[in-house]
Amino acid sequence: MGYLGNHLATVVVAIFASILTWLYFVMPDALHQLLLVSSIVTWFLVGICWAAQKSADYAHKHGHAEKKSSPSIEHRSQTAQAKTATYDELNTAKTTFTAQLNELRDTVKLKDGEIDRLKQQIASLETLVQIEALKAELANLKVLASKEKDPKK
Repeated sequence: MGYLGNHLATVVVAIFASILTWLYFVMPDALHQLLLVSSIVTWFLVGICWAAQKSADYAHKHGHAEKKSSPSIEHRSQTAQAKTATYDELNTAKTTFTAQLNELRDTVKLKDGEIDRLKQQIASLETLVQIEALKAELANLKVLASKEKDPKK
């Protein structure tokens, strides 16, 4: 269980607090306020250390302690030994996974082809928009040219 029932930190802080308390009565009055605050804080720390250790003792006593990794590793190795697959099972799993992978590759290829087709359509639509814009600009230029010709006549 360790030194002093795992209360070594509590004992050390308690000794320090008692020394500060003794110094309060020995030192001059100018240091009383400093020593009073220091001793109160250290006695508070004693209480905190004591409560923390009691909590840890209670947790270990009633099975709430952290679980060690070694028993779980042993458990895993025992379950791994119990679950062994045969060669045929592995081959069937491999073929099904290969078939699923090939299906996914085919769908990805189809999607890539569809994406390329859509890109081509977008490019052709952009070209059509540019052609229409040029037609509109040409029509505007024709209107402006006809207006310039009429006033001169």
